[in-house]
Amino acid sequence: MKNEILYILLPDYAAHEAVYLSQAIASDEFALKEHPKYVNKVVAPTLEPVKSIGGFLTLPDYSFDTMPEDYAALVLIGGFGWSTPAAEPVVSIVREAIGKGRIVGAICNGASFLAKHGFLNEVRHTGNGLQQLQLWGAENYTNHEGYVNAQAVSDNNIVTANGSATLEFAKEMLMLLENDTPERVEMYYQFNKQGFCALFG
Repeated sequence: MKNEILYILLPDYAAHEAVYLSQAIASDEFALKEHPKYVNKVVAPTLEPVKSIGGFLTLPDYSFDTMPEDYAALVLIGGFGWSTPAAEPVVSIVREAIGKGRIVGAICNGASFLAKHGFLNEVRHTGNGLQQLQLWGAENYTNHEGYVNAQAVSDNNIVTANGSATLEFAKEMLMLLENDTPERVEMYYQFNKQGFCALFG
């Protein structure tokens, strides 16, 4: 389905990095949306449950072999799996997504994975520090001057963020997806960033 957002989860994924984005896609401040613009779906190497760093098990909707060709966005959720062989099939998935002009988001080690395979060489980007991107990317990462020291960066349909930037990552993705009006996306960001007491106390 064209309105599906596909979250790639590898073993030992960082569950918190998907929370703000997926929640805003599925609900507003009152309840689950009756007619959401997008639908969240999980993609993993196989259809077997995939375990997060904290031990939560998530049942995938798709495996790498069964994921659809048509979707709205691809999201690489960080974690420890991106430096393992389990990540290698994602290279062709990302290459195809970028080639088709799809929105691609990558946070934490997901961004490092993009650097490792040269996917950040034509866009402004960020990640877990320039040093880590250089370490992971080696000779494949040539766009050092495109690195921005920011929590999250959006450029040419690619959103990158460091591992502490779950809210900023969500905000940039929600804006790019036009999930809601810019004012409502900003409100969602500020509510979660500043907290209830700061805004309404």
